[in-house]
Amino acid sequence: MKRLMGLDFGSKTTGVALSDPMHTIASPLETIVREKEGKLRPTYRRIVELVKEYEVGLIVIGLPLNMDDTKGERAYKAEAFRDELAHRLEAERLETGIVMWDERLSTVGADEILAEAEVVSSERKQYIDKIAAALILEDYMNNRKEEEN
Repeated sequence: MKRLMGLDFGSKTTGVALSDPMHTIASPLETIVREKEGKLRPTYRRIVELVKEYEVGLIVIGLPLNMDDTKGERAYKAEAFRDELAHRLEAERLETGIVMWDERLSTVGADEILAEAEVVSSERKQYIDKIAAALILEDYMNNRKEEEN
């Protein structure tokens, strides 16, 4: 069974998480940092490398919807990111699906986890995005299991 990858796409970082091969556990992997919002080539390259290395079959990208279920600027940027990532995966002949998943409050949840673990506020930034990606992936996997039952 191929792994699942969760991505928390932000303006300067992309948090990455991976499932285990049986799709039961989502673990934070890394945070990809870029200098400017529009400089995405290294981010795409790194994601493609990770897809190959970990044999990822599906990528779950967080969709930052507004609380009233509408899409704002960040949601449209996440969808554009998805489209370009799909193009790059296809160019590499990788058969990796991509789904968008409601990520509302994932960063808040990640911050709460770090606070409970007593991680100092100044140090949270290095962990928050990859933990948010794990929460997005975990939510996706849990909801998929509920649908199967």
